[in-house]
Amino acid sequence: MKKLILLLIAITVISCKNETKKESSNKEEVQEIKEVKKEKFPEELGKVFQAHGGINAWRKAQVLSFNKGEEVITTDLQSRKIVVNHSKYSLGFDGKEVWLSEDEKGTFKGNPEFYYNLYFYFYAMPFVLSDDGIVYEKVDAISFEGTDFPGYKISYKANVGTSPDDNYIIYYNPTSYQMEWLAYTVTFNSKEPSEKYNLIKYNKWENVNGLILPQEITWFKKDDAGNPTEPAKPVTVFTLPLISEAKLADSFYEKPAN
Repeated sequence: MKKLILLLIAITVISCKNETKKESSNKEEVQEIKEVKKEKFPEELGKVFQAHGGINAWRKAQVLSFNKGEEVITTDLQSRKIVVNHSKYSLGFDGKEVWLSEDEKGTFKGNPEFYYNLYFYFYAMPFVLSDDGIVYEKVDAISFEGTDFPGYKISYKANVGTSPDDNYIIYYNPTSYQMEWLAYTVTFNSKEPSEKYNLIKYNKWENVNGLILPQEITWFKKDDAGNPTEPAKPVTVFTLPLISEAKLADSFYEKPAN
């Protein structure tokens, strides 16, 4: 009789544990569904993000750093504070304003406000196309070497960023969903919408702590239909990539005291 009672108690305990596990599992599934529903980008772009390591992995990251030539570009992914360090100059965004520091005046060639986050955007593709304030629109595919690459146009709501009239089009491989091309407009100087698109081919990718980030990009010429024809510039190479879930001090992004 005692053994029977003990057995019934054991079954009851196991049953309760199983119910708890099921309940917990169901809660996790519901939570996962809610998180998926919160995303506002199209399903196809979700597959592109997944092919590059997943949007959740991207959002957990705090710092992204890489080299372009002699420049070391470091970005706080949550605040978008940035520093571009070179042996002869540095520039960046401290969360409030863009700054420039030079060893000698005129060493840096260009407009700091336009340049400071330019290559961060090119390098952090396709993930930056999941930012808030974005409007998505499916567009016609482009064709290159016998393959058609489907595309999505990305535009911004008013007053989002320094150039809300900028537009991007991401083109992806129809089989692997890996990003292949990026078309983009530049409205920083004109402050007016433009239909003149530049085109970049993403040549090589590498795995950086689970995220697939670019190693090489090349600007391309286009035909009248917008299809790529041939390289327009030498290859741009990115090296020494780093992704970290540890933050850097805010002082890192401030203009040097000297």
